[in-house]
Amino acid sequence: MKKDKKKDKKKDKKKLKQVPLHLTDEAAQEFADTANLAEYDLTGFKPVTFEFQKKDARLELRVPQDQLDALKDEAKRQGIPHTRLVRQFIEQGMQTLQS
Repeated sequence: MKKDKKKDKKKDKKKLKQVPLHLTDEAAQEFADTANLAEYDLTGFKPVTFEFQKKDARLELRVPQDQLDALKDEAKRQGIPHTRLVRQFIEQGMQTLQS
C-alpha cells in the first residue's frame, strides 16, 4: 500500500506543468491573471520583496575587508546589489528587536 502512495505522489509531481517564459510584463500579468497556478510546478520560485520607501538617508560604516567581500559574494549569489543585502539585514535585525 505504501508503494502505491509513493507512485501517486510521483505521478502528481509529473502532472505539474512548467511555468512558461514570458518576455514582457504584460504577458506575465495576463498569465498570472488567467492561469490556474495549482497546475504549475512552483517549487523553484523564491519569495521576493520590493523596496518602495525613498532612500533619503545615508549610512557610512567601516567593516573588515573580508566581511565586505563575503557580503558581496552572498549578494552576488542572491542576484542583488550588496547595499540591498545590507538593508535587508538591518530590516531583519530591527524586526527581531521589535518582537
